[in-house]
Amino acid sequence: MKIKTGMLELVNYRRWIGILLCGLISISGFFVATQNAAAERLNNPVATFAGLDKITGRIIAFDVYIDETVQFGALQVTPRVCYSRPPTEPPNTTAFVEVDEVTLHNEIRRLFGGWMFASSPGLKGVEHAVYDVWLTGCKQNTNVAPPADAG
Repeated sequence: MKIKTGMLELVNYRRWIGILLCGLISISGFFVATQNAAAERLNNPVATFAGLDKITGRIIAFDVYIDETVQFGALQVTPRVCYSRPPTEPPNTTAFVEVDEVTLHNEIRRLFGGWMFASSPGLKGVEHAVYDVWLTGCKQNTNVAPPADAG
């Protein structure tokens, strides 16, 4: 009986070692994949947005340089960063954006400050009573003239 118990304990011990090694390999693979994904991120100087004017029903696409503020209706849109991936990677375009509203009394009120995702505009777009704004992409260059203080 003791021999069988000893063999059973040895088998259980080997099984636990195998499970532990598989777990460590999985965790190390996760960290390597996370580091590779972060290393493949492209920092872009231009963010591209779409804006909907609900009164006229018009959708307008507009480009904004990073740290520049552009007014769309009563909204002021300021992208702080815009990240994308190389064309060989799955698309993942994100931007940190601040959106303010200029009120009728010429006061500025922050409506949104956070991350927008081009792949899910409904998730983190700005929905205003009259205007909606969402991220559509990031660019390395644009036909829009750069801000006067850039460079």
